[in-house]
Amino acid sequence: MRGSLVAAGVVAIGGALLTAAAGPVGAADGQAVSAAPTGTVSTDGTVTVFGTYRCSPLSGAGPVFVSSSVRVGEVRHGIGGTAATCDGVEHTWVNQDKLVLGAPVAPGPAEVETTLVHLDTESGLPMPSIIATNRHEIELRPAKG
Repeated sequence: MRGSLVAAGVVAIGGALLTAAAGPVGAADGQAVSAAPTGTVSTDGTVTVFGTYRCSPLSGAGPVFVSSSVRVGEVRHGIGGTAATCDGVEHTWVNQDKLVLGAPVAPGPAEVETTLVHLDTESGLPMPSIIATNRHEIELRPAKG
């Protein structure tokens, strides 16, 4: 339960910080996060997005997460957070969430936003620091099964 609360908080913090970001962050120094050009949406409203990330070992204490959201029309939905491993190697990530609030999401075009965020805990209070971001259009397809 605590892990999902932390992940939900990361999504909210990452989304708020991205609103202030002007564009992709991190690519120049080898830190990167990306989402695939497609995602899925199931009949029960579960949205799944996935992609890859790469980050180098960090000097500060605290976890790193890949958070994601999708925007359909004027509504942005948080789609969870995944713990990341920062070892300089490319890794895959998958985030999914059953959307229960707001307008239902249907197959079709959407915008995905992904954030690689470090929660620095050295001061005792987790302080978010964006490592990398990415935002682009995707196609949500019906989930199989």
